Amino acid sequence: MTVAGREVTVSNPSKVLFPEAGYTKLDLVRYYLAIADGALRAAGNRPNVLVRYPNGIDGEFFYQKRAPTSRPSWVDVVSLKFPSGRTAEEVVPRDAATFAWMANLACLELHPHPVRDDDLDHPDELRVDLDPVPGVEWSQIRAVAGVVHATLKDFGLVGWPKTSGSRGMHIYVRIERRWTFAEVRRAALAFAREVERRAPDLATSKWWKEERHGVFLDYNQNAKDRTVAAAYSVRPKPDARVSAPLAWKEIEACEPGDFTLRTMPDRFKQVGDPHSTMDAHAGSIELLLELSKRHAKEGLGDAPWPPHYQKQADEPPRVQPSRRRIPKRPLVEIGRAEKKDDALAGLERWRARHPEAASHLQPADVLVDAMRGRFHTWTRIRVNLQNVPEDLRPPQEELDPNEEVGGWGKPPSSS
Repeated sequence: MTVAGREVTVSNPSKVLFPEAGYTKLDLVRYYLAIADGALRAAGNRPNVLVRYPNGIDGEFFYQKRAPTSRPSWVDVVSLKFPSGRTAEEVVPRDAATFAWMANLACLELHPHPVRDDDLDHPDELRVDLDPVPGVEWSQIRAVAGVVHATLKDFGLVGWPKTSGSRGMHIYVRIERRWTFAEVRRAALAFAREVERRAPDLATSKWWKEERHGVFLDYNQNAKDRTVAAAYSVRPKPDARVSAPLAWKEIEACEPGDFTLRTMPDRFKQVGDPHSTMDAHAGSIELLLELSKRHAKEGLGDAPWPPHYQKQADEPPRVQPSRRRIPKRPLVEIGRAEKKDDALAGLERWRARHPEAASHLQPADVLVDAMRGRFHTWTRIRVNLQNVPEDLRPPQEELDPNEEVGGWGKPPSSS
């Protein structure tokens, strides 16, 4: 097909990527062409990680930071250096043709970095990621979003909300390109703590899953090398839902499932892009950095970074509370597996062995961790026994399943 004056080849267009909904690769290409103007605002002119599902959402997927060497000459790239010391040339979308080319690679999702390709050291977005713990309803996420909205206003910032396309919500904040990644993350941490202070029963800034409740504000999404699914990004859900940009007034009435690969193009035609003026509202994070300094004076310094980042000078011990000498939470690990379904099957076997203990568990007591490797994610499952009477708490057992997590070092092949 011809897109933006460029020839784009769609191989195997009838290949089904969403078995339940029946959507094909060609459907994915047509979707991204229909909403390309909005997607360019969200992910264009930024380096993007390719998240590929060569065999559909029920098959294996992998992260590809390096742009394929066999790419059209008109697909732009930029070289990034990561905290690990590695470098990679990542794809920078400039037009709808690039989105069509990415869709042909079965890239369902758009995962841009929060920087423009002409300045890779200074983010122009602060990202507020509202991540609910298991059992939290959408109504509570709406309530926390309202607190976020008010708090941003108090700090002179403008927020642009969107559904995550999964269970949560993202609020993007355009900022001036004056601060480093570390400073933006520090501002995001201060903001998360402020929202937690204002709504302690609804929100948390605690990094460790076993200490969380309600809706977690994931400040670490602002660390360098972290990416978040962009507005208009398709997500690997059975109904092919998408991350939908919203006006604040829409939040009260919407549900995440309202926005899918099929419904979003019509919405885009009717209401346009609710984030169309985002770039005109770049703000300052100086007030948040001042708040961070006050936190430090009060004893609230840095908070844990993701595990593969270099240890920071003022970071607290990067050890889960349950692994400290005096654990704060009674946790047991159930199993580790390459596939989430296999790990969950191990959890069901554990429940069958310990029915009395299992009957006391709350949804948030089951911790399902998606652990990211170089190409794949793998799943670890733990159980917090805090709601189980002490005399019913099972001891740590042999992991079931106990797959070798270091063996998943290659991306899956397409078929």
